[in-house]
Amino acid sequence: MFGNRDFIYLTDHCVNSDRLYSFVRFKVKNYGSCEATSGLTSSLAFTPEQMSVVTDSPVHSSNSDDFIAFLDAELGASSPESSPDKEAENEDELESVRIKRHKIESTEETEGSTSEGIMKQNLETSTKVDVCTHPGSFGSMCIRCGQQLDGKSGVTFGYIHKGLRLHDEEISRLRNTDMKSLLCRKKLYLVLDLDHTLLNSTLLAHLSSEESYLLNQTDSLRDISKGSLFKLDYMHMMTKLRPFVRSFLKEATEMFEMYIYTMGDRPYALEMAKLLDPQGEYFNAKVISRDDGTQKHQKGLDVVLGQESAVLILDDTEHAWVKHKDNLILMERYHFFASSCRQFGFNCKSLAELRNDEDETDGALAKILKVLKQVHCTFFDKHQEDDLINRDVRQVLSSVRSEVLSGCVIVFSRIFHGALPSLRKMAEQMGATCLAEVDPSVTHVVATDVGTEKSRWAVKENKFLVHPRWIEAANYFWEKQPEENFIIKKKQ
Repeated sequence: MFGNRDFIYLTDHCVNSDRLYSFVRFKVKNYGSCEATSGLTSSLAFTPEQMSVVTDSPVHSSNSDDFIAFLDAELGASSPESSPDKEAENEDELESVRIKRHKIESTEETEGSTSEGIMKQNLETSTKVDVCTHPGSFGSMCIRCGQQLDGKSGVTFGYIHKGLRLHDEEISRLRNTDMKSLLCRKKLYLVLDLDHTLLNSTLLAHLSSEESYLLNQTDSLRDISKGSLFKLDYMHMMTKLRPFVRSFLKEATEMFEMYIYTMGDRPYALEMAKLLDPQGEYFNAKVISRDDGTQKHQKGLDVVLGQESAVLILDDTEHAWVKHKDNLILMERYHFFASSCRQFGFNCKSLAELRNDEDETDGALAKILKVLKQVHCTFFDKHQEDDLINRDVRQVLSSVRSEVLSGCVIVFSRIFHGALPSLRKMAEQMGATCLAEVDPSVTHVVATDVGTEKSRWAVKENKFLVHPRWIEAANYFWEKQPEENFIIKKKQ
């Protein structure tokens, strides 16, 4: 399936994950499984320097006779055509040729020994180079040498191709190579969640009576790019794309290499990818489902071929990314269907039941796109002193976040103890200072009851008295929200 030309192509051209995905999938599709091969000598780990100089040499002589024959042929090819008469007239020239031949023969031993020495050295070098480090495997077969391997190590990349497993050293090499290529194009990585982030889905059987009107308002699957509400009969499901998602993806792809990463199963993930990217412009094979993860109920960047220092994550569920919270931009959940509201315990009408939707130009995705642009611009700021390769997008993200509530001094009053630590941490990450008691420096009192002592003090001292949702909204939208939209209502 994979020959030497493939190895060289992979090494020279598959410097980024997109090309690697496409090439591996193309070869497997057209040439069958790896059982028919001497191995995928890897793009994955094979470099041009490792090609044996012996096999590239124009002469593969094993002795001096062959070498002399080669020189004879060369001398014969360069000699002028001549008749016997001309040979007699050009004896001086022939004598010159004989002298050259004599000199070559007299140095045969020297040349032969030198050639053999070079050949031996090259063979030794080639032998050393060709010792396979087994950078990965298809099933139990090494992708480089084709050897059957015992045991399993490394990480499975089944979303690239079923059965593909790469070892840690090879993953690191690919990430480093891809990182350099990406930075040259002024791009970073963006990992996108599906449900409640880019779209909302429900089973047809779970549509409420107030949502049944949607069955007559779905868009055609023949021209997906122009629609946003789709009925997928073969999956017994309806999916609503979040407003602004198509513009979001179109602009984001100019700044990021994008992945989909969902806790849904693979068939669902691929169908949603088709709705979001019908032309295959954004994701290619970079669609990761729960079947591809290495930890149950968790998402991780170990299956993403990108350096963690250059990855941003957009997801509505923080606890899914326990190891990568510093990379995460938390999204406000998109609840278009009633079943979605019920799933998260909200006793309210869905957007569909209200016959409403998020604002196209001022909704969650539009606001987050501004944040992504700011982070991208800051990361690639040419006025920074350090090299691009040493920059960390997590530090940039933290810096941008810390400006949201900068200058705010907050005191909490009568907040449920379970919620207080996360609210305090959220506010501090956005640059606010949190105090235990009121003093003249306080700018905001965050409470749920206007009757507490601290709440009354805020009113008396003309300080802002706001509901905890004021902090949550600032966290979702990455900007300080108007306090008048979060006034605490008096309890009846």
